[in-house]
Amino acid sequence: MHTSFTFADWAVLGVYVAILALTGWLSTRRSLSSRDDYFLDGHHAPTWLVAISVLSTVQSAATFLGVPDYSYRSDFTYVGGVAAALLAAWIVANVLIPRFYALKVATVYELLELRFDQRARRAAGMMFLIGRIFASGSRLYLAAIAVSMILFLDITPGHIVIATGLLLVLGLAFTLKGGLHSVIWSDLIQVVLYVGAALVAALFLWWHLPLSLSETVTALIHAPGGQNKLALINPTTSFSAPFSLFAVFTGVTLLNVASSGLDQDTTQRLLACPDAKRGARALYSSVLISLPVILLFLVIGSLLHLTYARPDILASAGLPAATFEGEKITVFMHYILTALPAGLRGLATVGVLAAAAMNSELIAMASVVINDFYRPWSAKRGKRDEAHFVRAGRVATVLMGLALFSMAILSYYWQHYSDAGLLDFVLAVMSFAYSGLLGVYGVALFTQRGSTASVIAAFAAGFLTVLAFQPFVIDMAGLPLAMKGIAFPWQLCLGTLVAAVTCAMARGKVEVAISGDAG
Repeated sequence: MHTSFTFADWAVLGVYVAILALTGWLSTRRSLSSRDDYFLDGHHAPTWLVAISVLSTVQSAATFLGVPDYSYRSDFTYVGGVAAALLAAWIVANVLIPRFYALKVATVYELLELRFDQRARRAAGMMFLIGRIFASGSRLYLAAIAVSMILFLDITPGHIVIATGLLLVLGLAFTLKGGLHSVIWSDLIQVVLYVGAALVAALFLWWHLPLSLSETVTALIHAPGGQNKLALINPTTSFSAPFSLFAVFTGVTLLNVASSGLDQDTTQRLLACPDAKRGARALYSSVLISLPVILLFLVIGSLLHLTYARPDILASAGLPAATFEGEKITVFMHYILTALPAGLRGLATVGVLAAAAMNSELIAMASVVINDFYRPWSAKRGKRDEAHFVRAGRVATVLMGLALFSMAILSYYWQHYSDAGLLDFVLAVMSFAYSGLLGVYGVALFTQRGSTASVIAAFAAGFLTVLAFQPFVIDMAGLPLAMKGIAFPWQLCLGTLVAAVTCAMARGKVEVAISGDAG
């Protein structure tokens, strides 16, 4: 039975909005006079704050709801993603960040203009925008379903639209006025709130289990069927295992390289530091901070396993519902809807809202629209002052918000057509842009091959390779059904390889060096 929101729940939600409003007001009291002020916080962002902002950027409602679901059904091998992120951080800190600072770029795609020409830069920017609309729009859809379930106790199309709009308005409200400065401070609040909500949920779960710590560990290590629910390493070579040891140090590492060094959503924060060394330090710190956060969500999933799947521990244990009004849901979503008391349900809602915040995606997308498209176009039509580009950035932010809103609604139909689980759907769309970006930048940085035409072809080839693994494409094209079982790390590896080969097919002519050390 699902319980309606009470006054206590609405009060908690109201406090959350008030805290965000206060944070937004305090962080937007200074004037913004240039594009670097709006998009890069004038390169004055503290390292520790950038690290937390990066953490907020790479995590989402998929983390809040999906990681507990993973450990509930499987084990702790998701932690391997942190090892992959640390390896990726070393690569990005030594290969990409010094170049970005040395070249004084505002977006990572300016590097391709120096290596090839402006058309290659625009192609990379467009690839990022398409990929970010796909990935962030689908994550917005996932969060909207959760918010609609919690607030309205249903998932009618009208309530999905309202929930999507609510999440988007929260993102726009703290992006338009203060730019990146406002975003990174609101990111701090978001991280504190969603980690706090998860911690309270974990303590509530623990409180209801009649086990000591040692008994809990023993029960998880010796789960039914001989499964070790606390296993950290999966040695399998199966292509269907997304976090096997082999997958972690190949596809998952590539995913993190792209996320940290080639995705403007994350890299923009690293470029807000005063210099390359502090940008690299912020990246390393964000990975280290993510470890206890991910462990917290994994612990929640393990406690949910003991709560629902172990009648030998709890006599009242019973498998949680896998659907809600026909919609697939995660086990943590089921727990929030059915088990949390008044007040805590509101806090869990705050956690979902905080994890699903769209402000980081909006500022990154607007940055690419202005710096990689509008500013070069505007320069040919007369000189504009910096204040003009700040205003243009706000307009671009709203337009990108509308694009995410549209993609969230489209995701409803896309996901239902494929009948994919919500989290599987979100993970699948994240690789669309990354495969092309990884392939192109690998060729651009480490070879002298490639041309503008081959860059554009490589982006298309990487995108289409990942597209070929989507269920509706496999069904329509009559491709081997075994392709449906290939996990996203392998899709990304293959897409990156195809993109790199395509890009390298053309002979290159390097006219400008793209190496350097910004200190």
